[in-house]
Amino acid sequence: MNLPDPALVVLVGPAGAGKSTWAAGRYRDAEIVSSDALRARVGSGTADLDASDDAFAVLEAVVAARLRRGLTTVVDTLGLDAGRRAGWLAAGRAAGMPCVTVVFDTPADLCRARNRSRDRPVPARVLTAQVRRMPAVSAEVAGEGWDLVVREDGGPAGPPAGPAPATGRPAGGAPLFAGPSGLSFVLQVSRFPWGTEPSEWLRDVARAAEEAGFAGLALMDHLIQIPQVGQPFEAIPDPLVTLGMLAGATTTLHLGTLVSPVTFRPAGVLANAMATLDVLSGGRAFCGLGAGWWAREHAGFGLPFPAAGERVDLLEQAIPVLRALWAPGTRPLAGLPETTCYPRPVGALPIIVGGTGPRVLRIAATLGDACNVPAARLDEVGPQKRTTVLDVPVLGDDREHVARLVERLRGRTPATTYAARHHAGTAAEHTERYRGLAAAGVCTAFVAPAELTGPDDVARWAPVIAHSS
Repeated sequence: MNLPDPALVVLVGPAGAGKSTWAAGRYRDAEIVSSDALRARVGSGTADLDASDDAFAVLEAVVAARLRRGLTTVVDTLGLDAGRRAGWLAAGRAAGMPCVTVVFDTPADLCRARNRSRDRPVPARVLTAQVRRMPAVSAEVAGEGWDLVVREDGGPAGPPAGPAPATGRPAGGAPLFAGPSGLSFVLQVSRFPWGTEPSEWLRDVARAAEEAGFAGLALMDHLIQIPQVGQPFEAIPDPLVTLGMLAGATTTLHLGTLVSPVTFRPAGVLANAMATLDVLSGGRAFCGLGAGWWAREHAGFGLPFPAAGERVDLLEQAIPVLRALWAPGTRPLAGLPETTCYPRPVGALPIIVGGTGPRVLRIAATLGDACNVPAARLDEVGPQKRTTVLDVPVLGDDREHVARLVERLRGRTPATTYAARHHAGTAAEHTERYRGLAAAGVCTAFVAPAELTGPDDVARWAPVIAHSS
C-alpha cells in the first residue's frame, strides 16, 4: 500500500508485533520517533522502564517539532493508550498532515516467539495483557477519525517495493512518441557541470542515456543560463552545435531542442540547421519550437524582444515555413519565393510546440506534431495530436538518498516544498507517477533530473524507464 507522504504515521500493536521492523523497512531513521530508542538515549537501555517518563517527554517534543515543519513522522510505541493516540491525531490535524495509523494484528504466538528472542524480554504476563487488549484497541481506532487505517499481519518487512531489475531490454531505439498507453523518455540536459573536459562529459552523458533506455536527448536553447536552473555565469552551449557533436557519438538517440525560440532562430535558418542535424544523425532529429520568453537574453545579445502577441505570431508563421523548406521541390510556398533548402531531412522531422495558453496550444494542435507543457500544467491541455511533458524530478536510490539530494539542492526553499515541487522519490515512486502520466494520455516525458551531474545520475533512470514504458 502506498501511504501518504509526508504524513503522521502512528503504529499500534503489542511487543513483538513487528512494528519497528516494518518502520525500518519503509522509512528513514530520522523519520521514526521510537520510545524504545529514546529510553536508550535518556536511560540505560531500551528496556529501562524507569526512563519511560523522560523518554515520552522527549518523544512528544520531537513529534510536535516535526509536525510543525510538515515532516513525515512515524511514532513507534505500543500505541495502545487511547489518550496518547488522541493527542497525536490532534497534533497531526493541527499541522494539516494526513494522519495514518497502522494496526498490527500479529498472531500472539509470533509476538511471544519474537519476545523470547530479545535480550530483555517483556514479562510474559505483560505481553499477554497487551495481546488481549488488541481487539478493543482495533475497535477504538476505527472510530477515532484517522484518515487511513492500515492493517498489517506482522510479517517481516522487506525493502520498499520497487521495479524489478532491468531484464536485458535493448538500450535506446525507443520511438520519440510512444503509442497508446505507452511512454517514451527523453533526457533533457539543462546544466553542464563538465569541468575541464566538456566533450568527454557530453559524450559520457549521452551514451549513458542510450544505455539506460532513453529514447532521446534534448537541450534547452538559451543564450544565458536561466534562473530556474542555475547562475548566469554557468556554461550554456549552443544546442545545435552540441547536438551535431552528439549525432556522431550516439546511434539511437533522437536529438533536438526543447525549445528553440522563434525570436532568435529565424524559421528559415532553423530549417536548414535542423535538416542538417537530421542528415548527420541518420534521421534522428526533432525540432522543439517556442515563442521565447526571457527578455534578458535578448537584450544581452542585442536581439529584438517583441510583445507577447507578436512572438506568438512569429511562432504561428514559423511552422509552415519549416514544413515548406523540408518538403520536396523548390516551388514558392508559405510566403517564400522559393524553397531551395538542402540537405533535406531524411524523413518527417517532428515539430514539438512548447508553451501554454489557449493560442499556443491551438497552434500546437493545428500545426505541430505534439505540444509540450510542464507536468504541473497538464490539466490545461485540450485535444492534441500528441502531448509531451517537461518534468524536473529528483530520483534517489532510497529514501535516505532522496533526502540527501533534496537537502543539497533545495537552497533556501523548505525541504518539503522542494521535494513536492520536484516529485522527489525513489524509482518505485517515479514509476508509479509516470504510469499515471501515460494513463492520462502523455506519450513522452522530457526528464530534466535536478540532480544531474554526470553519467551515473543518468544510469539511475534505467529501472524507471524499463518499468514505465
